[in-house]
This record gives sequence, C-alpha cells and structure tokens, in this order.
Amino acid sequence: MIDPGAAPRRLHILTVIMRFVKRAPSTVILPPLILGFAGREFHPALALGAFAAIAAAVILSTWLGWWSFTYRIGAEEVLIQHGVLQRRRRSIPRGRIQDVSIERSPFARVFGLAVVKLETGGGEAEEARLDSVSMAEAERLRALLRGHRPVAEIRVGAEAPVQPGRRIVFAMSLGRVLLCGVFGFSMIWIAAIFGAIHSLDRVLKLDWEKLFGEAERFAFARFSILALFLVLAMALLLCLIAGVARTLLKDYGFTLTHESGRFRRIRGLLTRSEVVIADRRIQLGLVRRGAISGRLGWNSVEVQTLGGSADRAGRQEMAPFATAEEAAQVIAATPLPPFQRPGLRPVAPAHILRFAIHHGMPIVLVPGIAGFFLSPLWWGLLLAPAPVILAIFQRAGHRYALRDTSLQVMRGVLSQRDWIVPIESIQTLTVRRSWLQRRLGVATVTVDTAGASGWHRPDVSDVPFDSALALARALTARGD
Repeated sequence: MIDPGAAPRRLHILTVIMRFVKRAPSTVILPPLILGFAGREFHPALALGAFAAIAAAVILSTWLGWWSFTYRIGAEEVLIQHGVLQRRRRSIPRGRIQDVSIERSPFARVFGLAVVKLETGGGEAEEARLDSVSMAEAERLRALLRGHRPVAEIRVGAEAPVQPGRRIVFAMSLGRVLLCGVFGFSMIWIAAIFGAIHSLDRVLKLDWEKLFGEAERFAFARFSILALFLVLAMALLLCLIAGVARTLLKDYGFTLTHESGRFRRIRGLLTRSEVVIADRRIQLGLVRRGAISGRLGWNSVEVQTLGGSADRAGRQEMAPFATAEEAAQVIAATPLPPFQRPGLRPVAPAHILRFAIHHGMPIVLVPGIAGFFLSPLWWGLLLAPAPVILAIFQRAGHRYALRDTSLQVMRGVLSQRDWIVPIESIQTLTVRRSWLQRRLGVATVTVDTAGASGWHRPDVSDVPFDSALALARALTARGD
C-alpha cells in the first residue's frame, strides 16, 4: 500500500552532472581510441566532432535516466519506477528492509550527495540503490526506513535520532591500516597497468618489439645475481605499495560500533561507506588467520548476514586486522557463542587418503606421461609425496564439534578458518558421498545458511558415514 500523501521523488538534479563527470574520462578517451584501432591518423577536428557527439549522447541519456527514475516511500512499501522506453516498477515492503546504508564517493562529497542502499533478506547485495540524493534526504530515508516510522514523523533535513548506549567495539588506527596493507600485497595492479599500456600501443605508437629487444639486450649485457635480486625487490616493493594503497583506500578510519541491537561500520578514505548490521541478521561467524599474518597473531572477523553483502562470499567484515583478544571481543558483542578449540574432533583418517588421491593424481600423471616425450620431466615425480604431506596437515587442521547452540568447524593449513554456525541459522543439511568416499566409508556434511555464497563453507568433510548421519540428525533435531 502506498501512502496517497507521499509524492514520488526524483534523485537530486546534480546527479546528472555527477554522472556525466564520471563518464567524462571514457568520453574523452574513446574517440582517439576508435581512430587508433581503426588505423586512422589523429585529426583534431574529427576527434573534436566525435567527442561532441558522444558527449551530447551521454548528457541526453544521463538526463533521461534521471528524469525517468522516481521513488516513493509509502506507509507499507517503497515504490521505485525507472526506465524510458521500458518502464519498470519495483515494490519493496518496508517490513523486509533490513539495512539502510549510506555511501559517499569523492564526487558525491564535492556535490554534497550520497548513495542510499536498501538491503533486504532476500538477496546477496542491496535490493535497491538510490544514486544519488542529498545528505539531508539520505539521513531522512535512513531514519524513516530503519525504524519503520510513519512518513509524517520525519521530514527532509531531520537528523537521525541518537541512540543511547553506543560503544566502540573495534577501531583501526592509521598505523594498523598500513600494517594490514603490508600483508595484503598483490601483483594484480602491476598486471593491470602493463595490460592497459599494452592495449594502447597502437594509439601511443610504441614499437614494443624494439623497446623490449633493447631491454633484453641490456639485461643480458649487464646480467648479474645482484641485478636479479634488485628486480625482484622492486617487484616486491611495487606489490607492497599496491597492497597498502588498496587497504588504505578501503579501511581508512575503520570503526565498528554497537547500539540498540545493531552494528554500524564506517570506513573508507575517498569513498566513505556506512553499513548497519542488525544483530538478528547475523547467521554465522568466521575468524580467519592468514598464512603469514596469522602466525604473528593477527585475525580477521567476518559475519554472514541474512541478506548477504556486495562481497563475493556474501559476508561482512567486522574486524579486518585484529588481535586474538580483539577478535574475541567482537564475537562476544554479537549473538554468536565463542569459538572453543577444546573438544574439537578430528575427521576420519581416510581424509588423508582421499585428499592425496584427489590432488596427487595430476602431479603423478602429468610428469609420468610427459616424461615419455621429454625425459627431464620425469623429475616432476619427485613432487609426488607433497600431496600426502599436505593431506596430513590438512586433516590435523580440520576439526569440528557440536556445541549446545552451534556447530563449530576449523579448517585450513596455511590460511586457517574458524566457523561458528548457530544451529537455528542452518537452512539446509546435506550428507553427500562421492564415489571414492563410498569406498572409504566416509561422507561430507554440507551446511547452508541464508545469504551464503562463495567457495568457503563450514562443511565437515570425510567423517565416518554413521557419524555424518548422526551429526545431521542431531542438528535437525535441535533446529526443530
């Protein structure tokens, strides 16, 4: 039901300018790129005409998109309509709205705007996105929709009520953020830079063969072990800089507070985001320890929420870089029980054999077959014991226990994960057995919760078949 007194609203008019500014780089770069890839020489008049035509088309499409988008906050639902040629109408019941988050990019800060995201329990990310509204309107929408308050009680410019009892659960200083970035180095940005430069070779008219030929001859002429180490050190330094920059942009000013049954997370250097996570939406908890940072005592805490998140795994970060004590405090602030290592049971010894066969077969077959064609490849068979050794550590790190109110699972060798799954959050249970597992007499118990996605799940792999059935029955009985 839509409140007759609630008139439809459009996004802020400055959204048109902001969206055009965002598209401006591609509008400027596209004409010379088209000319370059078409094999034509750069001509200023032709490029200017192409730029003007593209700019006009972008402005027109942006304005039409803004004009056709309307939203209305009714007594019982949020109605969103958009589309020029094909009109779309979307109705979201207000009772389904779980989170209302506000995000401000650098462009949005310049224009005094914000993006409002409406999240429900039925998807892995936001249900609706209002991009962009004024900050006063964003605050009004947040206060209106979070508490499901009547429309008449909140007007434009009204500030969200301050909730009593707000406390800081976890916060990251600038030094902590930079240290976190050191452990998050990545080579993906270096590959992206070189890929972008190579894709523009026709426009930049660089002779890559001659350029790399000169570099190759210089490298061979001046080759030394010291030069090799300097190159590797430079690559490592670039990776560290990329990791620190990425972490600084994402987690600067990270603050997690708790008040009135909900968490509020604020972070970001250029793009400031604010996400609210209601206690009742938390489905499970995960404490991760990296291969290197985990050995130094650093943990990350994540929770699976009912509506998921924009993250590929559908989880929300509660503490990206915390000590063991801080991680325990974050878990204690949630409705989740603490993770307890004492009493965890190991999986069956058959896990070692299955893991070794599954991962070791390619290592044996590839050099075994390739060795008939090129004898030095026989040396690859020396890697055959590696999967067996890894499987031994894999079983040692894979344990589980059924507690009074939760299923707790530990997995991982280098990177370790501790799962806390409340029994009441379990949606489906599956006991599955592959061909090899049937021969070994073991099974895997797959646990699914609402909003779960991604590869890593709190599954219990390779337990005796009778134990797997007993675990599934116990979880089902307690869930009922």
